Amino acid sequence: MWIYLVPFSLESHFWVEANFWIGLCFLTFPLNYLVYGLNDYNDVKADAVNARKGNFLFGAKSSQSHLSKVPLRIALVTVPFIIFFSYQAGWKMFLLLLFMVLVNIIYNFKPFRIKERPPFEIFIQVGYVVTAYFSVFLNELNMVPWQTIMYLCLFAFQAHIAGEIMDIEPDIEAGKRTTATLIGRKNTKLLMLLLLIIETAILFFWFQDYVLAGFLGGFSCWLFLDIFIFFKSKPYSVSQMTLFGVAMNISAILSMIWILYSGKLMQPVF
Repeated sequence: MWIYLVPFSLESHFWVEANFWIGLCFLTFPLNYLVYGLNDYNDVKADAVNARKGNFLFGAKSSQSHLSKVPLRIALVTVPFIIFFSYQAGWKMFLLLLFMVLVNIIYNFKPFRIKERPPFEIFIQVGYVVTAYFSVFLNELNMVPWQTIMYLCLFAFQAHIAGEIMDIEPDIEAGKRTTATLIGRKNTKLLMLLLLIIETAILFFWFQDYVLAGFLGGFSCWLFLDIFIFFKSKPYSVSQMTLFGVAMNISAILSMIWILYSGKLMQPVF
């Protein structure tokens, strides 16, 4: 939803357009079902030993038999939307939606299974960013600047790394290879800190968005203290991860309101 809303501005009164709501509906269930349904379908072993899973905040914990019909159900709920959107926005939309599907197949299924081929499991998170193009094509909006795309890519990388940090122990137990399991918790946190600093600089200098830059700058300071003073290489408890998860969702909602209000992410100064 966050990335879908980036190309909009309040001046356009987008909320009166049917396509906006249909697109938002697609993102909040069918597309999420595609992304996280396939993820759960292929991560049964790792999820089974993951203490933070099995809830609405962090995702499902299910048996393989329970998930056996998920691919078919994903097809049933996504194909009608793909047909509708392709009819509405043409061949570019069809290719974009096909790309979304292929990215998830490559990420989850053998022989590709990029999710266990570090560091490519980080880079393939660019798949999330094409949601901005989906928004542009469907709602006939101005094209997203390349500077914005670069920021969103770094944002997607950093968000994925945060999940890997929380899952190091269960991933090792399940034999799952990720960047975090290879280089360790502290080095992965340092990588995340580097991305946060770059994101903060982009927001500050390229977009002059001092609100978002200030928020990420504050988060960077917290992560610095986390790395060198508080947690260091220690794992988080489930209650701590839950607190972080709630805080991240609240931050996401507030920042969505801000990006719509300010429109700064669509207005790079250079």
